[in-house]
Amino acid sequence: MGYRGSKAFAIVAGFVFCQMFAFAITSGAPALAQQYPARAVRVVVAAPPGGLTDIIARSVSQYLHEKLGQPFVVENISGANSAIGATTVARAAPDGYTLLVNPSLLIITPLLVKVPYDVVLDFTPVSNLGTVPLTVATQPNLQASTLQDFIKTVKSKPEEHSWAIESIGAVGHLTVERLQIESDFKLVQVPYRGTAPALLDVMAGRVSAIITPVPNVLQQIQAGALKALAVTTKERVTTLPNVPTMEESGFPGFEISSWYGVWGPANMPAEVLTILNRELGAAMKTPQVTSRLVAQGLLPVGSNAADFKQFIASEIQKFDKLIKTADIRIAN
Repeated sequence: MGYRGSKAFAIVAGFVFCQMFAFAITSGAPALAQQYPARAVRVVVAAPPGGLTDIIARSVSQYLHEKLGQPFVVENISGANSAIGATTVARAAPDGYTLLVNPSLLIITPLLVKVPYDVVLDFTPVSNLGTVPLTVATQPNLQASTLQDFIKTVKSKPEEHSWAIESIGAVGHLTVERLQIESDFKLVQVPYRGTAPALLDVMAGRVSAIITPVPNVLQQIQAGALKALAVTTKERVTTLPNVPTMEESGFPGFEISSWYGVWGPANMPAEVLTILNRELGAAMKTPQVTSRLVAQGLLPVGSNAADFKQFIASEIQKFDKLIKTADIRIAN
């Protein structure tokens, strides 16, 4: 073959190679995305085992394991109002192999104390799994059958009544503050280290009332050990069908809930988000996953990443305003 023929052959061969290379990249991209997950995924729960956050994470992780063919391994890393577990995820590689399941406490904690991460910049919102209504619950012998009765009772003798606060800065505490602001009264707040000791004192009558997520008190309410006066969601709760909403109790627009989401480190790949959004959305519509959670008071959502990001922004704005209005401060 002569020089010109060799040159022509090289040009044609180079052109064919480029075309094949481009085709391989474009046709291979979806295939690469479908390979996620290619190994086990670490699911960090920034709370101790046994609580609702842990139950949600394990229910969803089992579903993802069955659907995607790789283990989603739950690891409990609790402490510092969820900041330790959150920091672990924020510092992980943003490849989709480290995820965080956490309640709304994740966005509230940085509004109250310094944390080693930026809740907006250092995480990728993946999905809002569901919301949990709160309830205003009192000791069973308190002479109040409605929320308005309770407010009249405590206003008449505020020195005789008090709130149990299961955790400073938790959603229940913030709801107490909002109710007091909107009703123009203020009671002594008794802080506790967790829900269990707070409930014991309310049931024993040593403290008048508590506002807490429904799953924390559902059994006690059903057994008559506590009295539920209102729930904080827009609609009534199926597990407490006879308990009115805050709006029905004279507080229009009063809606607060605890909610549970999935996050990853910042800058997760779009194709991984697409897969997780698809499967998590399906999970929160599957009775296999939701039946146990609904029985505990969870209202399934399963939002996509874009909607969750927008929801988080509105929640941060709402809670920041409430914290400043109520002048809630926690020393670091």
